[in-house]
Amino acid sequence: MHLALFDFDHTITVCDTYSRFVRRVATPEQRAQAWWRVGPWLLAYRLKLISAERIRRRVTAQVFSGRHAGEIGQLARDYAREQLPGMVRPEMLEQIQWHKAQGHTVVVVSASLDVYLQHWCDAQGLQMICNTLEVQDNRLTGRYADGDCGPRKVARIRKRFDLSHYPRIHAYGDSREDKPMLALAHERWYRGKLLS
Repeated sequence: MHLALFDFDHTITVCDTYSRFVRRVATPEQRAQAWWRVGPWLLAYRLKLISAERIRRRVTAQVFSGRHAGEIGQLARDYAREQLPGMVRPEMLEQIQWHKAQGHTVVVVSASLDVYLQHWCDAQGLQMICNTLEVQDNRLTGRYADGDCGPRKVARIRKRFDLSHYPRIHAYGDSREDKPMLALAHERWYRGKLLS
């Protein structure tokens, strides 16, 4: 059996689903304060002065700290059902279906959030490794339960799967965070192109 590893944002999808979800669930007060609290961080990220991990941690804390887990969960279900299908690249969905038809183990490995990604993966019959929002007393803490998956994709994959059991590994990604995951694979796809 082969193993197929897919990044989600900008690989399976045409856009960043995390930022769109954050904008959708942010309260009016959070949106009003976003420029002052997050704006300078976003600028630093766009100028490549800080990592994707740092900006995600900052934004996640700003938007989710203290929020009711049930409320965010319902918003996430709606987002997965109503918004995600329109963001998915048809050719990537075909590639996923091809792997499934071959009997391959297919896993989405993403820095996106479990609250919405789990619904999409369940609907597609896929396994998932991603960021999990920490919950205490039914409130979100604004932190990730196991740290940010983005720079730890390979460690999470190795923890979950014995790679020696797979005669061939396929990996699909689009960013610097995906390159270590691609290095695990026999067949590597980066931004839609097969790497030699």
